[in-house]
This record gives sequence, C-alpha cells and structure tokens, in this order.
Amino acid sequence: MARPGFRVQDDPEACAEICRRLDGLPLAIELAAARLRMLTPRQIADRLDDRFRLLTSGSRTVLPRQQTLRAVVDWSWDLLDEDERDVLRRLSVFAGGCDLPAAEAVCGPVALEALGSLVDRSLVVAAPPGESADGGMRYRLLETVAEYAAERLDEAGQRAEAERAHLTYFRELARVTDPLLHGPGQLAAIHLLEREYENLRTALRHAVALRDEQEALCLALSLVWYWQMRDLRIEARNWCREVMALGPDPFTEPVRRAAPVWRRCTDAPPPMTGEVLLEARRGIHLAHLACMDTELDAWQTPRAQQKLQIIAETYEPGLPQNCRLPGLLWFFAVMLTGDMDRLRLVMEASIRTCRETPGFEWELASGLQMRANFLANRTDWAGDAARDADESLEIYRSLGDAWGTAEALSARAETHERRGAYALAAADYEAAIAHAEHLGAHGQTAVLSARLGNALLEAGEAERGERLLREVIAERGDSISEAMPAARLFLAVWLGLTSRVPEAREQLRRLRQDFRIAHFIVFDAFILGAEAWLYAVEERHAECLDLIRKALERAADPRSQVIAPHMRSVYLTIGAGALACLEGGHRAGDAARCLGAADGLLPPGHVAARQERENRERAERRARAVLGDRAYETAYAEGGGLSPEEATALV
Repeated sequence: MARPGFRVQDDPEACAEICRRLDGLPLAIELAAARLRMLTPRQIADRLDDRFRLLTSGSRTVLPRQQTLRAVVDWSWDLLDEDERDVLRRLSVFAGGCDLPAAEAVCGPVALEALGSLVDRSLVVAAPPGESADGGMRYRLLETVAEYAAERLDEAGQRAEAERAHLTYFRELARVTDPLLHGPGQLAAIHLLEREYENLRTALRHAVALRDEQEALCLALSLVWYWQMRDLRIEARNWCREVMALGPDPFTEPVRRAAPVWRRCTDAPPPMTGEVLLEARRGIHLAHLACMDTELDAWQTPRAQQKLQIIAETYEPGLPQNCRLPGLLWFFAVMLTGDMDRLRLVMEASIRTCRETPGFEWELASGLQMRANFLANRTDWAGDAARDADESLEIYRSLGDAWGTAEALSARAETHERRGAYALAAADYEAAIAHAEHLGAHGQTAVLSARLGNALLEAGEAERGERLLREVIAERGDSISEAMPAARLFLAVWLGLTSRVPEAREQLRRLRQDFRIAHFIVFDAFILGAEAWLYAVEERHAECLDLIRKALERAADPRSQVIAPHMRSVYLTIGAGALACLEGGHRAGDAARCLGAADGLLPPGHVAARQERENRERAERRARAVLGDRAYETAYAEGGGLSPEEATALV
C-alpha cells in the first residue's frame, strides 16, 4: 500500500478526477497511487498536466516498460508504422474528438486505415454517434495519449501545419453551417455546432494566436448567431474583443460612411477585400456591442459614448447589410444614442429594403419582429405591432425557423399585453416556449417563461405565475442570464402587491447586486420606481419621494420614453400618493395636480396593469379625502395643463 490508512472517501472528488483524467488505465492509476507516499490526491490531480514527469515511480519488480507512464506509451509508440504515428500526432490538435472527414482533412488520406489500426491498439477511442449526430463514428484520444502525441507533434515540427489544417476545416464548417441556422435544418445545424464547439473554439484560438485577422473574422462572424441562440453572450463578448484587436477600429473619427454590401461577409472563404473586409470589421464590433449588458460600465465612458455616436452615423437607413446579422445590430447603437425619431425611420427603411430584395425573406421576418417589439411599447401603436408580428410569424413558419417563430409569437404576446389581453398573451408565450424547448434554447425558454409568468399574474393565475417566476430564478441561479433581471423585477412587484415587502426588497437587492444591466438608465429607472413604490406600500412617504425623484429623472431620458412611454406617468402617480400624505395633507393639492399631469402623459388607449391601477386609486382616494371633491377636481384640471417637467418639479 502506498500510504497506510489512505481511504478514497477522504477526497472522493480528487480520486475520481485522477481516474477520469488517466482514462481509467490500471497502470497509470497504480503509478498515481504510488505518489500518495508524498502527495495528497488533490495535489496529484492538480499536477496531471505534467503526468509523464509525475508518474515515474512504479515498482522495480515489473518490466522496465511498466515502471513509468512514459515508458508504457513509448512501448506502444514503437509498435506503430510511420503513417500511424503521423496520424496519431496530428490527432492531438483536435479538442473533444473528431469525425472521419475532419480527421482526413487534418491527417491526410491515410487517416482511414491508420484510425482502424489505432483503434485496434486502444490508442484511439471510436464512439458511435449520439442521438443528435448524423450517423458517423467519432474518434478521440485518451488524455494521456493526447499529451504524448502533442509532444511528438512538436518534435516532428508539424504543429503549425496541423493547426492550420484544423483551423481551415473548422472555419469552413462554421461558415457553411451558419446559414442553416435560419431554416428547417436549424436543429441539426445547432447539434453540429454543439458537437464541434470545442474544436471551433480551438480554431479561433489558433487564428488569434497567429494574428490572422481574416480567418478570425470569418470564423467569429459565422458563430455570432449560434452564440445568440445558445445564450453564450460572455463567450461572444470575449471572442469578439480578441478578434477586434487583430485589426483597425472601423469606428473612429473621421466617420467613414458605409457603402452598400449585398453579400454576407462570410458567403465566401477568406480572404475578404474592399468593402466586404471593412464591413466584416464593422460587424465584429457590432457583435461586441450586442453583448454590452455583460460589461455595461465599459460603455458608460465618454470614449464609448463617442463610439456609439460614430457607429450610429456610419450607416444610412436602408443599407442591405443592416437587414441581416451582424449589421442589423446597428439598430441598438441608434437606440443607445437616444435618437428615437431616427430609430423608427431606420426600421422602416430596413423593412422596405427587405421587401424590395429577392432572397431577403428571413431578413424581412427579423425586421418585422424587431419593429413589432418596438411598437408594442405603446398601446396606440399596438395594432401596427400586431400586424408586423403576424407577418413575421407567417414568414418564419414558411421558412421552418423555430427560433424565429418563437420570437414572433413573443412579439405578438407583447402586443396582447399592451392591450390588456393577458390570456391571449399567455397562450402565445406558451406556444413560443414549445418552439424554444424543441431547439434546446434554454436561455430563450427562460426569457419567455419569465414573460409568461408575469402575463399569468395579470390574467389572474397567481399561483402558476409566481411559481414560473421562481422556477426561472432558481434554474438560472447566479448566471448572467437575460431572463433573470425581468424575472426578479416581475416577482418583486408581485410580492409587493401581496404584502410581502421584505422579500420584494431582497429580489431588487439581488438584481442590483448581480446584474450590470441594473445600471442601464432604463432598467435603473424601473428598479428605482419599484424601490420607491415599496416605500409607499410601507407608508414611508419621504423615502418614497427621495427615490421617485431619481426615477423620474431617468424616466425623462429619450430611451426610457421609447421603451416605456408610460413610465413618467406611473412615477408621477406614485409620487402623488406620497405627497397626499405628507405635511398633514398640505401637499394634497400638488398630489392632485400630479395625477392630472400623469393621466395626460399616458399614451392614448393605455391599459394599466394591476400595480398601476392600485397606485392610481390609492393616490386619488387620499388626495380627495384631504381636499374634498371640488378642490380635488380643480387641482386635477390644473395638472392636466402642466408640462412633464413642471409636473416633475412638484414632486
């Protein structure tokens, strides 16, 4: 025994890791056990990256080839012919294994015969395809063999050649698979990219290490939509940043106007030239911009704000590249600059270009769905939003795009919510979730489930709605998830409505603590408003007013007015409720004026949610109780003539 009294139960995780990383090889495990005389299991596991140096203390009574791990593998290596050695060396550049076409691309035409021999010798593991695979066998090296083969690859001076072949193969795999993510082959394409994702990441690392901008651009741009579909925003942000550093920044002064680019930058393999190369560089910066919620602080600096302005000025509305990814992400730059008048023009011009361009069906569906989301923010635009969502849904269905179908159903659900048709909204969210679950799109499913939970609460299905929101929060944990901020905010409001204020505050505290998006001006306004409202629920009116003033300041931002045009009205109403109770009722007149202004600010036909209705009823009841009906009506009418700024000043 290497160490008397040793028990696996003392550190089962480290012991399991040792066995796994040594591929269950009995001799390797025996050599590792011999090290227990001087190392703990965790120390052994942590040193397995240098296993050939570590595992050298076998029994002196066995054959020399069994005394060290290197001697064992050397003996197997000596039995191979040159073709088998060459294939084994080159297989070490793969991550997560490979199929036969990939092996042949990197190892050459001898791969087929050599693989058979290597499998027979237990140096390569051949595994049948999983349920989502296309039927081909998959080959991988045991970790010990992979480390040995990598050393031999370096000794032979073949690493650069093998890594270049690997990069070329997987760049092409990503490039030709990307378009399949938009149609009936979507699920198979997702499974292929998932299966090869470690190889794709390895290929990107090779391109970045080589400082090969063209290869890196092509590969990263081919993965942008996959990253979005799989909610890999941190991964996307980090890779985009790496690739951006390989070339010049296309968004610096003086502004260089973009020319029309009708083809995708990845329609052909590298090299890219001319305007296509310029657009590829712009595209990777736009893809990085789309991940801004993961590093929001970095976008609040004057330099970053200047870059947003330059991005917004680089394109003219209606250019073909802005109808498809990643160019369509330009939309967010325009929104973030606060130029809301231009924003609607941008969307209309893009949709017009799509309608006039053959082959832009998916682009049209995407543009309509984005415009539907934008228009659904206002009740008086909800009819237009519903038409856009319906047309988008029809196109996505005809294309066989399940992801897009889910997004269009979600956009239509939002229009139902804005009109107060919560049961219809819930039905559309449920249908959208079914499509997202079919794709295994966990991030999209979580976002839709959060929206469904809120719709159910408004529709009167309180138990189910609350359970859904709690499930989203529990399942997503502390991850940087797009669903979590909405789920926590929806739940906090519901908890406040049902007299569970401490738990509501905890949800808002976690929201501020865990998510940088909480500092984005629009979301910050939402959270401040919710925090102020909870003070009002607790009758802490002075504290309520302190926060509602800050919330109103953020609600006045053009971005807030477009995303939530009813926000200022809601916050004036919360402020009115607090004013009516302050100073023995001496501010009740101002409360009534705030209510008059708040009602006048609402978009035509606005349908109030439960929280808004209860706030409004409570504030009016308190103001009337102090003023009397006649004085209340007079002050209320005066408020209807106030500007938003004048009404805010009353608070």
